[in-house]
Amino acid sequence: MMSLIILIGVVLVLVILFLIFRISSLVGIAKGKGQEEEKESAWNKVNAALFLITSTAGLIWFFYYSYVHFDSYTLPIASVHGKRTDNLFWITMGVTVVAFVIISIVMFAFIFMYQYDPKRKAKFFPDNHYLELTWTIIPAIVLSVLIFTGLRAWNDITAPAGKDAEVIEIIGQQFAWTCRYPGVKDKELGKVHYKLIDNVGNEFGLDLSDKNSFDDFKSLELHLPVDKEILLNIRAKDVLHSVFLPHFRVKMDAVPGMPTHFKFKVTKTTQQMRDETGNPNFNYELACTEICGQGHFSMRMPVVVEDEDSYERWKASQETWLKQNPDYLKKVPANLREAAMIKAGLEKDPGTSVAAVNE
Repeated sequence: MMSLIILIGVVLVLVILFLIFRISSLVGIAKGKGQEEEKESAWNKVNAALFLITSTAGLIWFFYYSYVHFDSYTLPIASVHGKRTDNLFWITMGVTVVAFVIISIVMFAFIFMYQYDPKRKAKFFPDNHYLELTWTIIPAIVLSVLIFTGLRAWNDITAPAGKDAEVIEIIGQQFAWTCRYPGVKDKELGKVHYKLIDNVGNEFGLDLSDKNSFDDFKSLELHLPVDKEILLNIRAKDVLHSVFLPHFRVKMDAVPGMPTHFKFKVTKTTQQMRDETGNPNFNYELACTEICGQGHFSMRMPVVVEDEDSYERWKASQETWLKQNPDYLKKVPANLREAAMIKAGLEKDPGTSVAAVNE
């Protein structure tokens, strides 16, 4: 309610100021003031000076605010490619800020220098080929360097991952993230197909005719090993989502029907980042940066970065998806069921046998 009252007050003040301006103009016309006299009024110099003062004050405030609050809008970098992308960002920012400052100074200085003067006549200046070439060629060269440098970095990031890369799948759906990891036995993700997705248990669409899917497991936390190349395979089940890991400078859309990927290498564990920031409660986070519906705000997933030994122990402690959903053994081809039970860790469970599944 208070905000509405303030808004109404501001609107009324603007209306009053506009009416005062109109009345003063009409009074001037009634007194017979000519156009030339109006141009030479004292407000001409005042407005020219205000342009200069406003631009100077604005530039000073821009640099002051950016310097004082720099730490509040920048995040620590915790990935190898993050340093590269941040360098590209700041180079681009430097080029645009220099151009912005020059244009601002020239624009407002010229307004002040060339304010109306009845003793000065404007010069007709139709064109200048040298000026045209200068402000066409120089920006073209600068933009070309920025574009090709960024394109090279992007090609390196999206290039095929190495053979030893840790492959993890992330699936987005309204309104949650789910991860799928390969088992410790084969270290390969099983095949999936969207037609196999159901609302009972097979949320990944696992193809149970593929041996590699038998020991895959699900996680509601994203665990990552430090100092090892990671390949994220990204899918979406319903609408457009976007994987965003800000501290790693990772952002990639999750597009329905079009799998995407992103490779990177984390350089700091969660504990190292806690020590660096002085925040014992610090945690990495996976967020969605596409407005995917009313529950968009809730699409957040905890991210844990640990050394490789701890990461492998965590993987070994997880139950396979097939062990958590033993009813799906019936969908495994009969000649592969025994192998599936062994790989999924089901052969150790009393009461579970190939015969029982066949029945």
